[in-house]
Amino acid sequence: MKLNADQIDHLAFDLVKRLREEGAVVTAHPEALQSHLASAVAADFAVEDKLNEEVRGLLTQYEDTMRRDGVQYHEMFKIVKAKLVRERRIIL
Repeated sequence: MKLNADQIDHLAFDLVKRLREEGAVVTAHPEALQSHLASAVAADFAVEDKLNEEVRGLLTQYEDTMRRDGVQYHEMFKIVKAKLVRERRIIL
C-alpha cells in the first residue's frame, strides 16, 4: 500500500501520540520523533520505488521478446521483482 507524504505524516503523528498516551515513549520533543518516524517510513517506500524502477528498466530491454513470446508484462514484473527481493534480501 502506497501512502502520500500527508498520509505518512498523519500516520507518524498518530503513532507518536498513541505511544506517548500509553507510556511506551517519553519525549520532550514529540515533533522530532514524529519527523524521524515519517522519514523512516518514506525511506522504506523509496526502496520499493527504486526497485520498481529497476524492474521496469530491465523489462524494457526485453519487451520485444516478451511481446513475441506472449508473456504478460505485469506477470513478468512480479516475477522479476520477487527474484530481486529474494536475491537482495529486501523486506517490503
